[in-house]
Amino acid sequence: MERTYRLVISCPDRTGIVAKVSNFLATYNGWITEASHHADQKAGWFFMRNEIKAESMPFDLDSFRIAFEPIAREFSMRWSISDSAVRKRVVLMASKESHCLADLLYRWQSKELDADIVAVIANHDDLRRMVEWHDIPYHCVPVTKENKEEAFAETSWLIDNYSADVVVLARYMQILPSDICQRYAGKVINIHHSFLPSFAGARPYHQAYDRGVKLIGATCHYVTEDLDEGPIIDQDVARVSHSHAIEDMVRLGKDVEKNVLARGLRYHLEDRVIIHENKTVVFG
Repeated sequence: MERTYRLVISCPDRTGIVAKVSNFLATYNGWITEASHHADQKAGWFFMRNEIKAESMPFDLDSFRIAFEPIAREFSMRWSISDSAVRKRVVLMASKESHCLADLLYRWQSKELDADIVAVIANHDDLRRMVEWHDIPYHCVPVTKENKEEAFAETSWLIDNYSADVVVLARYMQILPSDICQRYAGKVINIHHSFLPSFAGARPYHQAYDRGVKLIGATCHYVTEDLDEGPIIDQDVARVSHSHAIEDMVRLGKDVEKNVLARGLRYHLEDRVIIHENKTVVFG
């Protein structure tokens, strides 16, 4: 894959933003390989993502930041620049359910996910052999009502120790404490086995069955202190009918869950997601 710089911008909407950025890149012979823009007219906010051939630019990222900063100040930009050659460090968290974890490990092993999975943290030991087969460190940190403070302190230490860029809750089935949510805001991705905001909380397939829905779904979202209410990255659905039992819904739902989680994680790894308030702009 060709090495690129990924320039991601959000700022108050006004005229001249695209022209200013494009002119800056053209001044330094920057070769844009992908450009995406979106204006939220209700919020009055503008979003932008450019991929630039790294070899076309005459400087590294630090020099890029220095050169671009005056434009960022002029337009009150929230912005970042990243190098596609620098792989993000991913920590996966799981419980007993294996389908999402196994799917991500397979995609990573087959090089579908351009990242480094540096560790798996789980609150049960069930998935150890599967993870260690991939030569990935496995840490079992049991979480009980009595030891939550100590368990999450250890979990937080592990995440820091592995210098994680993103944490993925692959059906972790535990509620993260608020301090972890705050420290890693915009860096913790969860898969919820429901088409949020419907059927938030526990046992969503049972809730869906009792309600007699004709569509079940899954939602990939960022974790916040408000349970299952963080900014949504991706969603998908599967059709069901009165003939499907709860077990059928769970089976069909697992396929949706792993696909949505993998897609959402890929968008994040490729710097395609911009968070604005409690929503996202996703340049797929």
